[in-house]
Amino acid sequence: MNVLDSELATSGLLQLGLTVAGSLRDADVILFNTCSIRQHAEDKVYSALGRLTDWKGRNPHAVLGVLGCMAQKDQRLIFRRAPHVDFVLGPGQLDRLPSVVQTLLDAKTADRTPQKELLVGLPRQQWKHREVVESFRRYDPIRPVETRPRRFQALVRTMFGCDKFCTYCIVPSVRGPEQSRSPQEILDEVKTLTDQGALEITLIGQTVNSYRFKDGEKTTRLPDLLARIAEIADVRRIRFVTNYPTGMDDDLLRAVRDLPKVCKHLHVPAQSGSDAVLKRMKRNYTVDDYRQLVDRIYGTIPEASMTSDFIVGFCGETEAEFTETVDLVKHGRFKNSFIFKYSERPGTKSAELFTDDVPETVKKRRNNELLAVQDSVSLELNRRFIGRTVEVLVEGPDVSGNRLTGRTPCDRVVVFDGALSLVGTFIELAIADAAPFTLFGVRGEGLETCNSSPPP
Repeated sequence: MNVLDSELATSGLLQLGLTVAGSLRDADVILFNTCSIRQHAEDKVYSALGRLTDWKGRNPHAVLGVLGCMAQKDQRLIFRRAPHVDFVLGPGQLDRLPSVVQTLLDAKTADRTPQKELLVGLPRQQWKHREVVESFRRYDPIRPVETRPRRFQALVRTMFGCDKFCTYCIVPSVRGPEQSRSPQEILDEVKTLTDQGALEITLIGQTVNSYRFKDGEKTTRLPDLLARIAEIADVRRIRFVTNYPTGMDDDLLRAVRDLPKVCKHLHVPAQSGSDAVLKRMKRNYTVDDYRQLVDRIYGTIPEASMTSDFIVGFCGETEAEFTETVDLVKHGRFKNSFIFKYSERPGTKSAELFTDDVPETVKKRRNNELLAVQDSVSLELNRRFIGRTVEVLVEGPDVSGNRLTGRTPCDRVVVFDGALSLVGTFIELAIADAAPFTLFGVRGEGLETCNSSPPP
């Protein structure tokens, strides 16, 4: 979601006639697009803003802005902690970014001292639903291809906001109420993106499987949307994230199974394997519900890969409750899981109702233990690919810069030797070796010519 917001922000500034600076030293405008999911992310932003104090003093005509979820959450606190910031703009106000930046640049060029700008959505608890919805303005313009990291991959927003109100989560407050885009608007955007060279489309939403758009008597849901996008000739792959467990109905699973272009990879966060913890989190399902979902996914789509999210050290989590989470990770056979230590967020229900009472040392230990369990599962699953041939979309150089990396339809990363001319193409690779998070492939007819091995 934040990657797409950054693309939209860049697009608006390019339309002003600005260009991307090569370095901080060359920049007239510096923007921080921020996240509020964890405290560590916010701490990094404030630290980075502090390091720009001297830069701003040397460049009084430059513009410094804070965008995104932290902007919506902290609002005027940002000005108090970083007085050199010129404006704060929430994620529901991105359409106003170009005019705000232009106004500030004009004022500074004319040696006028502009007023600080605060542009954010209305608080959900204090205003009527319709007024809050209108204050979180949807903004999904067609953006130039140069705003995307890769021409052949594109993100498309299906919906904005979240109405789940999990007790630990700040997102409903900072992203606003759920708003689904019209299917025709989404289809038009996908067609434009494919005209620009996009081969792989990823549909995104805070809970993407909550997508519903009603037009008269007709309601379009995510399975319907997937089917219509799959009809666009130039689309080769379709992905979608992130799913909420109770929204994984049979219609959606059958769409994933039956539509060849839809990747057989499902990200469905569980967050905990304990019913008591899930209740405190207000997740609205039980561990048995989630286990049945896992079995239903693999039963409907045998080749599916699943990924999940887990929070360790949530308020009151006991060793027994943590052990239940370990058991769920083993049962789920996840390709991988994103595992986080609980971070209390001011403004959430858990901060109001519960005490963050699990010591940091315990959170860290549980985090490492769960990671080790997941690594073991991931390695076992990845080793099953050795000797198989897979199709990958080549994405670019790997972290070493010496090899290329690509991704399978089931979202596994494959590293291999190859020329940069392959980037943006689909190729087939034989899998020679595997690590928990990586497959190692070779090109050719088979493994008899393979001498490739994973780096140490």
